[in-house]
Amino acid sequence: MAAYLAAAFSPDRQAAELADSHTTCFVAEIDVVMIGYVQMRAGDAPAGVTNSKPVELVRIYVAQEWLGHGVGEALMRVCINEARQAGYETLWLGVWERNERAQAFYRKWGFRVVGVHIFHLGSDAQNDFIMERAL
Repeated sequence: MAAYLAAAFSPDRQAAELADSHTTCFVAEIDVVMIGYVQMRAGDAPAGVTNSKPVELVRIYVAQEWLGHGVGEALMRVCINEARQAGYETLWLGVWERNERAQAFYRKWGFRVVGVHIFHLGSDAQNDFIMERAL
């Protein structure tokens, strides 16, 4: 986990992602304190995603103390609305096969499993479900 966090969330990596024209981020905040964010990225989708004009929901995170307060729902609504307005027709994501809470959240929003891919968490190869939903 430490290796993944150091690589994926370093200041340089975050700055590069924010500067990438294919990446869109939205932040949820209360009293100028960030309590969650969502990140989408345009680009190629994995083989299981077959609907047209896909965009990836790369990350959707909510601070632990704000889980269950509607922050995730608000971020998902923004993500879906922005993707539609940008002309995308499919939203897809990868989610760890053991993260049942996240999978339930995504199913509630109409996502369905369309494949599996390997996600490397440091040196540990893990299965992620690929999920998609039409916009």
